[in-house]
Amino acid sequence: MVPLKNIQTEVDASFLYNLLAEHEADENVAHVFREMSAIEYGHAVAFAAKNNLKPEDLPQPSARAKVLKMIGKILGYDYVLGVLLDTEKSISNAVMGARKKSNTSSSISDTAHVTILKNILNDNKQVAGSNLARFEKRHRSVGGNALRAAVLGGNDGLVSNFSLVMGIAGASSGQSEVLLTGLAGLLAGALSMALGEWISVKSSQELFENQMALEMEELEHNPEGEEKELALIYMTKGIPETQAMQMAKDIISNKDLAHQVLVKEELGINAEDLKGSAMEAAVTSFFLFALGAIIPVVPFFFTGGMTAVLWSAGFSAIGLFLIGSSITLFTGKSIWFSGFRQVIFGLIAAAITFGIGKWIGVSLAA
Repeated sequence: MVPLKNIQTEVDASFLYNLLAEHEADENVAHVFREMSAIEYGHAVAFAAKNNLKPEDLPQPSARAKVLKMIGKILGYDYVLGVLLDTEKSISNAVMGARKKSNTSSSISDTAHVTILKNILNDNKQVAGSNLARFEKRHRSVGGNALRAAVLGGNDGLVSNFSLVMGIAGASSGQSEVLLTGLAGLLAGALSMALGEWISVKSSQELFENQMALEMEELEHNPEGEEKELALIYMTKGIPETQAMQMAKDIISNKDLAHQVLVKEELGINAEDLKGSAMEAAVTSFFLFALGAIIPVVPFFFTGGMTAVLWSAGFSAIGLFLIGSSITLFTGKSIWFSGFRQVIFGLIAAAITFGIGKWIGVSLAA
């Protein structure tokens, strides 16, 4: 018997790959997505047969898959691809981990669906090399990172400021003191996040730019050495020595092309990484943190004391549940499990700081 959850996973994957195919402008890449959809559907049918189910008895796409479809309409379907591939990678790791524990031999089917997708791309002669490169670049860059950053940024703001507000509320019953502290915590945390993100993006860009400049200098002063290095790189990829040397020679003859190839092959730098805006990343981090951090503060605009504490805890619990539920888009876990887990951890953290604040407040009063 195969768990029904596994069948649902395959149905969702087939649905999402078909969705990507419908919204892919490049017909060659769309063909790849349709092939993947068919493979996933085949897995679902095979699993269903083991449960004595007919193909027509397969479940419909889950609520999670439908939410991802809605996100695709809003944020673009590259985010759907990223989340889908990340999920499949985690499933593959779980399968291989289980095999190690049970000392069973590995199987081709254990490899991640991402690997299967790469195999289809490599075996499909209709997909041109330029399209393969474009797809590989998208595969590496999407990964649902922006969506994940949004969820985690809001979570950081909510949990940290909720704990801070509860700590001050425990130490002081004054409404204005808690409100001032909550707003100060929001501003300080959001600015810290923004500055950290700006420094991270800016320093990475400056490092890449410096490495690229050094590579151009080496190319201008020692083209023969760079040609040998490039040939060796191709040889390590399995290209015959004669062919690798000829490829390197042809590339070095065009300095601009040679620089682009060396930056990618020797330094491992993707030119797309230099196009990100440090200021845009900083502003985004600021607002994502602030969005989560304002939730526990809202009740203290209107009331104080234990009434405000209870309302703040209620609002924060709802926010924590929504964040926990959002995380299931990446993990595929139960919405209720992830949501309530987030609520429990957040409330425990807030309860600890509230208790410490209460103890400090009593000590100071004495």
